Amino acid sequence: MKISTKGRYALRIMLDLSLNNNGNFISLKDISIRQEVSMKYLEQIISMLNKAGYLETARGNTGGYKLAKKPSEYTVGDILRATEGDLAPIYCLSNEEECTRKENCKTRIFWKGLDDAINNYVDSVTLEDLAKYSTNPIDIVGNT
Repeated sequence: MKISTKGRYALRIMLDLSLNNNGNFISLKDISIRQEVSMKYLEQIISMLNKAGYLETARGNTGGYKLAKKPSEYTVGDILRATEGDLAPIYCLSNEEECTRKENCKTRIFWKGLDDAINNYVDSVTLEDLAKYSTNPIDIVGNT
């Protein structure tokens, strides 16, 4: 499984909104400059995050985006799933497809374990955690 640029940038956008939260809306242009990502690409990602209900938006000169909830209420898993969909490491574990060999597959237990490990980890780290780590670098693995 590889996380696409949409997933990676979505996480960066959400963290940017968290770190720069002063109660006001943050313009896409400001996010684009700080994250060094084109506004056109950010618009696509913002649309996905907004559709998931993760953002508040406002139009006009003082418009922009801000988090709809507290940073502690968003997990990395939530954000990645909003842009990537299912995080299953192999196709047959996804909810969309039933594997015809499911009952007799000798390797399914391994893949299921890997899927559980991935989901448990991404669901254990919040935006609040990432904000702490970004201001005070520590080893994130095992410290959540």
